[in-house]
Amino acid sequence: MTRLSPEELEAARDRLVPDVVAAGLRVLFCGINPGLMSAATGHHFARPGNRFWPVLHASGFTPRRLHPSEQHLLTGYGLGITNVVARASARADELTEEEFREGGRLLVEKVELLRPRWLAVAGVTAYRTAFGDRHARIGPQERTIGGTRIWALPNPSGLNAHWTPARMAEEFARLREAAG
Repeated sequence: MTRLSPEELEAARDRLVPDVVAAGLRVLFCGINPGLMSAATGHHFARPGNRFWPVLHASGFTPRRLHPSEQHLLTGYGLGITNVVARASARADELTEEEFREGGRLLVEKVELLRPRWLAVAGVTAYRTAFGDRHARIGPQERTIGGTRIWALPNPSGLNAHWTPARMAEEFARLREAAG
């Protein structure tokens, strides 16, 4: 991966990263919002310390570990990626509660249109804020969006020290089994 300068990363602030989606996916993964590395490269979960791609493979969703630049292959596995909040920032704590709530509203519209079997929100705190469910826990949720079930996953950021890659892969594998 090409190393980006601080100036190049900062220039990516507020950029959008296009969704990787199709109708009828098994699982639509939903990040909190793109980081600056993702916005600069145009690839979801692009920061080298992010554990999404290794965990996706370790949990059995993909036959090999994909590089972020191979995100276009996901739809062939019945998977996709979107975000709660579309704009890129250096850190998720730069986002406002209003942005999360509006992101949740827009996410519901997207899910109603695409109708994935599962919406998997990678970050339980983001899920709680976007959907107004302060008591949500990691795992399947009671709430649905039409026929789409929802699963709250641990945030794959390298900053999430509460979840090891192995534990995270176990949780992703639980979702994979439920998604069929």
